Amino acid sequence: MNVPTDYLFRISVKALIVNDAGKILAVKESGRTYWDLPGGGIDAKESVRDALARELAEEAQMTGEFEYNLIDFDEPVQLKRIDAMQMRLVFYVKPKHMSFAAGRDSDEVAFIRPLDFKDADDSAEKRIYEYWQTMNKKRAIIKT
Repeated sequence: MNVPTDYLFRISVKALIVNDAGKILAVKESGRTYWDLPGGGIDAKESVRDALARELAEEAQMTGEFEYNLIDFDEPVQLKRIDAMQMRLVFYVKPKHMSFAAGRDSDEVAFIRPLDFKDADDSAEKRIYEYWQTMNKKRAIIKT
């Protein structure tokens, strides 16, 4: 039987975490030279919460409870390295404890000013700034 697969996507979850100083948690995944939000693909039969928790533990050694809300999503794109389409869902994540360190899937973890990403050369870094702007616009709408 020939089953079409053009409707299948890899779903990626990303966590936008902001500390009290207004800086964003960013990671350099192992072997990469650019910053991105912590996160990655949802595994089979995994919930969004479980995927966020697993990815945050793997990349930033975050454990414990957290709240999360969807703030943005990207149009699906072709990922050449795995020859698949991917859609990224970005969540504002508010952990109970703000303790982070590089995990088994990352080389660096740091809190960085959002404006440092505004004019970045890398598209993943530019998107961090764009997600931060979207989050702030949604907060302003909710408050009014």
